[in-house]
Parts: sequence; structure tokens; C-alpha cells
Amino acid sequence: MFISNAYANAAGTPQGGGTMELIFMLVVFGLIFYFMIFRPQSKRVKEHKNLMSSLGKGDEVLTSGGIVGKIAKISDEDAYVLLSLNETTQITIKKDYIAAVLPKGSIQS
Repeated sequence: MFISNAYANAAGTPQGGGTMELIFMLVVFGLIFYFMIFRPQSKRVKEHKNLMSSLGKGDEVLTSGGIVGKIAKISDEDAYVLLSLNETTQITIKKDYIAAVLPKGSIQS
């Protein structure tokens, strides 16, 4: 009474050719993922590894937490560094938390 009958459309044919478009879109998304996410991240990781290998005693560093200090002791087999904040205060941090090596004399200024 209030609902009309639904009939199937026998004359229409389904649209084809969607597989090539789908493959093309997947390739485009893969390239976007590589150039926008994967490549810059791997470049940052490589730069950070070079920074970690170039650390030496007496370098002034900035940690990811914002602490500025001078490296008092560094060991190759451990992943930890002893930072000297001033003449009396020393802390131990992980090498991974060092964000940057500062120019000499940055602590005094």
C-alpha cells in the first residue's frame, strides 16, 4: 500500500576496468608513503647514529629533556653517558636521549 515494489534492472551492464585504476592508486600511495614518511625518518635515524658515534669526552650536549651539560665520562660498551651539569652535580643518562652537540662555550653563555 505505502511501499512500492522494487524491480531489478536487467538492461544495465556493470562498469569494468577498475583493477588498473586500483593498482595505480596503490602505487601512488606507496610512493607517497615512501617519500613523505619512510625516507625522512630513516635519514633522521642515520644522522642520530652518526651523532652518537661522534660523541666524546668534554663535548657540550643538549638532551631531549632540555638539560645542557658537558660529557664527563663515556664508555663504548655501555649505552650511558655521565653528564656534568656543574662542578658538583653529575647525572647519568642514556646516549639515545642526547639531541644535539652544542658549540664549545655554550654552557657559560
